[in-house]
Amino acid sequence: MCGRYTLTLDQEALQVALGVEGLVHSGPRYNIAPSQDVPAVVHQEGGNGGGRAAGATLRWGLVPFWADDPSIGNRLINARCETAHEKPSFRNAFRRRRCLIPADGFYEWKKTTGGKRPFWIHLESKEPFTFAGLWERWSGSGDAEVLETFTILTTEANEFLRPIHPRMPVILGADHREQWLDPDMPVDELRRLLGPFPAGPLAAREVSTRVNSPTNDDPGCLEAPEGPEGGLPLFQEPD
Repeated sequence: MCGRYTLTLDQEALQVALGVEGLVHSGPRYNIAPSQDVPAVVHQEGGNGGGRAAGATLRWGLVPFWADDPSIGNRLINARCETAHEKPSFRNAFRRRRCLIPADGFYEWKKTTGGKRPFWIHLESKEPFTFAGLWERWSGSGDAEVLETFTILTTEANEFLRPIHPRMPVILGADHREQWLDPDMPVDELRRLLGPFPAGPLAAREVSTRVNSPTNDDPGCLEAPEGPEGGLPLFQEPD
């Protein structure tokens, strides 16, 4: 499950980091939630059968092109990478409309006897990265709004994140992004790109429960929770 993430860079820094023009980013985000519009990277067709990576703005929560009611997107914020290629809600997008979702961290909630505790997971380098996503274009009958929406693929957690949550978003390194967007890639080869990100580059620490509410979107979401042990990095023992 991936239900919240962060993208704290400004627009210029994001474009430079990913090398993609046309990314529109309103500014640092500390608690991106489903149903919100966010920057994404898609394949844009060019002349003579070519194409390139281009910036787009998509809404989180995939609405299949065949849906009668766009509210279905509220239930399709994630897709399991193991089965997305064959599920009716995702298989068309898996073959034709894949995307990258820029981020620099994401949240997962650990179940404890005292309740769920949020952790922020990021690269130790604090550099941005990209989730593997699928997107669709939906238009209802008559004058209904045209929606361009996405879902984030998830996979089993690596050994670092398993103590927090059994699933994690699929993170694609720079060497796999072009392949993921390539419209000519066979499904079997695409599936081989998907899996747990290596544990080594990741870091995690407990953060404030302010992140539980999507109305909170500020640096306070990354602050340590109150208490003598609040905000300890994962696996670190208190002094």
